[in-house]
Amino acid sequence: MENQFRDLQLQQMDALLATWKAAQLIARPRSGWVRAIRESLGMSAAAFARRLGMSHAGVRKLENAEASDAITLASLRKLAEALDCELQYALVPRTSLSQHVKERAESVARERLRPIAHSMALEDQAVQGPLTKLQLELAIKELLEGSRRELW
Repeated sequence: MENQFRDLQLQQMDALLATWKAAQLIARPRSGWVRAIRESLGMSAAAFARRLGMSHAGVRKLENAEASDAITLASLRKLAEALDCELQYALVPRTSLSQHVKERAESVARERLRPIAHSMALEDQAVQGPLTKLQLELAIKELLEGSRRELW
């Protein structure tokens, strides 16, 4: 039951993240979103600073921090609110989470089987051909059905 819940959770997260992945969002402007939106609105840094109740230098510092990936989410959210924007945030996996888990299980299974295969080869008992593939598939299955903590 616990594994079914875990698998369902993984599938739900994959489905949720697929929406973000399908969005194919454009890259952040070089100057950062805050400055690009502010300038597109025709809002001066001084006017923006007044909206935020901070100094002009403080606004410039935050805009530069965003452009250099040094801003906090809390600060970015505050700036977005002042521009009447919504901050959306997500980590979008390069592949599906399910695929990532399967690939990791295969990698761990190969690592675990390598010393065993070596020892068996030394004893002239090496598993050959299709049996090697079956052995790997069984090891992957065992990893996927067991605790996923072993994968990481």
